[in-house]
Amino acid sequence: MRSTELVQWFRQSTPYVNMHRGKTFVIMLDGDAIASPNFINIISDISLLHSLGIRLIIVFGARVQIDQLLAQHNIRSTYHKNIRITDMQTLELAKQAVGQLNYEITARLSVRLPHSPILNVVSSNFVLAQPIGVDEGVDYMLSGKIRRIEVENIKQHLDNNSIVLMGPIAPSVTGETFNLPFEDIAAQVAVKLQAEKLIGFAAPQGILDENHCTISDLGPQEAEKILAGLIKNELYHSPQARFLQAAIEVCRTGVKRAHLISYDEDGSLLQELFTRDGVGTQLSMQNSEDIRIATEKDIPGLLELIHPLEQQGILVKRSREQLEMNIANYTIIDRDGVIIACAALNIYADEKMAEMACVAVHPDYRNSSRGDILLEAIQKRAQSAGIEKLFVLTTRTVHWFQERGFHLAAVEDLPQEKRAHYNYQRRSKILIQDLQ
Repeated sequence: MRSTELVQWFRQSTPYVNMHRGKTFVIMLDGDAIASPNFINIISDISLLHSLGIRLIIVFGARVQIDQLLAQHNIRSTYHKNIRITDMQTLELAKQAVGQLNYEITARLSVRLPHSPILNVVSSNFVLAQPIGVDEGVDYMLSGKIRRIEVENIKQHLDNNSIVLMGPIAPSVTGETFNLPFEDIAAQVAVKLQAEKLIGFAAPQGILDENHCTISDLGPQEAEKILAGLIKNELYHSPQARFLQAAIEVCRTGVKRAHLISYDEDGSLLQELFTRDGVGTQLSMQNSEDIRIATEKDIPGLLELIHPLEQQGILVKRSREQLEMNIANYTIIDRDGVIIACAALNIYADEKMAEMACVAVHPDYRNSSRGDILLEAIQKRAQSAGIEKLFVLTTRTVHWFQERGFHLAAVEDLPQEKRAHYNYQRRSKILIQDLQ
């Protein structure tokens, strides 16, 4: 990465660093991710998240490692309704695999970089299990389900700046030990701890469409269709399917977002969390973008967005004081706390006219539909205020507005107050649209 790119990345990541600090993330690490050659880098990035003040709970699975041990002992796994039937011999091998992974993850997290504090990694009996029992005449034996999660115990360790590590083997109140689906643990922990995010890993960069391109955003209904397709194709135990099972549940019960990223591509975790568009698939109940009226808290973001356009002479320069006085006039598109587009609505009530002013879209989004989204939002605001005509003054985007129903007009067509302050030196084109 060139030095200028590095500086730009740091600047763009700052809002996300502030946004994530103090939040709780649940990270799902299945056996495939742990077996990846890139796992050492994933662990380093997880340590970095912790250093930035993010509260972390790691829930790991061991299906791949358990299957390998069973194969070495010539033991064939049996399933009922996609759940492994765990007898005593299988459980002993599962405990062996899980124990090894627990020590491996703890050891890697404990690697101390120069001038870095030692991480405190805590693993304990945070989950109490109970047997699944018998279903349709099939005894699941030592395959279990969650009975209780020790929420307060987990919170205390997070408050003490520890990383909480949880595996898929859990005890019961009777002293027995059970094998649980790690995706169930991750989902329930995320819900009960009111986590900000659930993060999972798969080989590809998120969920891919039919053209093998990453699907950036999913809602629960879309995710359910994809999950049904994976199950139909007997991919129930794939990392994608297990993530979707957990993600659909948590997003419908209060967790804001779930992310699926690649365990093979170095840096995926940081790119997903600290860039505007991320690199993987994000699942949420709501879109990551919010169209809303600006507040005073948005002024620094607005200034950052419009300043380059003012320097280029595309926009008329506005002082911070002017923005503060007229902040309620601005409609913005907020993407994860970063303002990527804005427009102001200046009303001239006597003539039932209004100006769409200070239209700005971040360079990364100018080839998208954000301009149309802003225009529609401004049109609705104007109509609700009883405005009959909307006008713009522009030096660069005449054709764009004409394509959207605006027609060229003269200075004499402007409201009296605006006409008196028209800047003849800028020679801005005037375009008007009828809203009736």
